Amino acid sequence: MTFSDVNAMKQQRQEKISAFVRYAVLLVMGLVMLYPMIWLVGASFKSNAEVFTEIGFWPSRFDFSAYAKGWKTSSEYTFATYFLNSFLIIIPKVVVTVISCVLVAYAFARFEFWGKKFLFSVMVGTMMLPLIILRLPQYLMFKEFGWVDTYLPLIIPSAFATDTFFVFMLVQFLRGIPRDMEEAAQIDGCNALQLLWYILVPILKPAIISVVVFQFIWSMNDFMGPLIYLSSVENYPVSLALKMSIGATEEVEWASVIAISVVALVPSLVVFFLAQRHFIEGAASSGIKG
Repeated sequence: MTFSDVNAMKQQRQEKISAFVRYAVLLVMGLVMLYPMIWLVGASFKSNAEVFTEIGFWPSRFDFSAYAKGWKTSSEYTFATYFLNSFLIIIPKVVVTVISCVLVAYAFARFEFWGKKFLFSVMVGTMMLPLIILRLPQYLMFKEFGWVDTYLPLIIPSAFATDTFFVFMLVQFLRGIPRDMEEAAQIDGCNALQLLWYILVPILKPAIISVVVFQFIWSMNDFMGPLIYLSSVENYPVSLALKMSIGATEEVEWASVIAISVVALVPSLVVFFLAQRHFIEGAASSGIKG
């Protein structure tokens, strides 16, 4: 065995040790980050006493009654109504967000017009604004429109590309797409909208799916928006219904609240895992290209 062979074996051994340590650290960190969710699932089968006294996630017995009690709620409506309300907000909001943000990003990435750089800078600057400073003027405006206690204030703003993070992400993705196919399509007589629909939208699919996943999860978890604009219990989404179930009685059945919280996580998890491949590809591409 030559000296070079010995060095090669040592190098391979060091690489294996380094890889083992790296994956072990990642595994431990992954378990630490996932443990709250694992504990949440286990706590849905525990009693109130166990929830506050045991840090372990494994319950003493598996009792599904908390799911049945939590689903019924203390009001005249079940959580089926609240989930339906959530989807009545989320689905239109996701649709108008995708349409408006793709159109605005297409304009910024592919067209030259007066004030383009200034407007893009203003748009990026709005990403730094805390949302809370817009709540009061928006509420007063929507109150004048007669939209309070409806879903319109939660949906209509997204139809005007107010979710500037998504516009910025799509612009970055578009800037990384070569214009060769677009130029060929223009020679064949395609107009701007045909270019967008037939050429760019299929290429933008990973980024669009990223927008869908982000908007779905953020809207599903939104608490402040529905709290401000909705006052009728029959219009509540899941986020408000969960808060109502906590404050409905003096003694809170925490197992029931936790059980419904687990159920409320399911739609977001399903959407994420169904779109996982495209979501990761879109997020990575929009962050690297441009």
